[in-house]
Amino acid sequence: MVHREWFVLISYDISDDRTRTKVSDILLEYGTRVQRSVFECRVTMDELYAIRDRLERMIDWDTDSVRYYFLCSACEPRTLVSGFGYYREQDEDLVL
Repeated sequence: MVHREWFVLISYDISDDRTRTKVSDILLEYGTRVQRSVFECRVTMDELYAIRDRLERMIDWDTDSVRYYFLCSACEPRTLVSGFGYYREQDEDLVL
């Protein structure tokens, strides 16, 4: 059985320093930090469920948030980066 991978942008806003560090450490297991609290992850749905389960057990539901943005395979190569960050080849025919 082939497990499809998804390109997911995961961002978080965590109030507690210790919890924020733990969340960051978990996301580093699955993806690349692209900003302080934003990660790009290429994961299977099982991996995403595992991430979500781990994070939901540690966040404060009254003050914290974690967001998961699914990007389609056609969208990923169209990601533009300005300023500091790794460079991704960009489509010359990109229409904004």
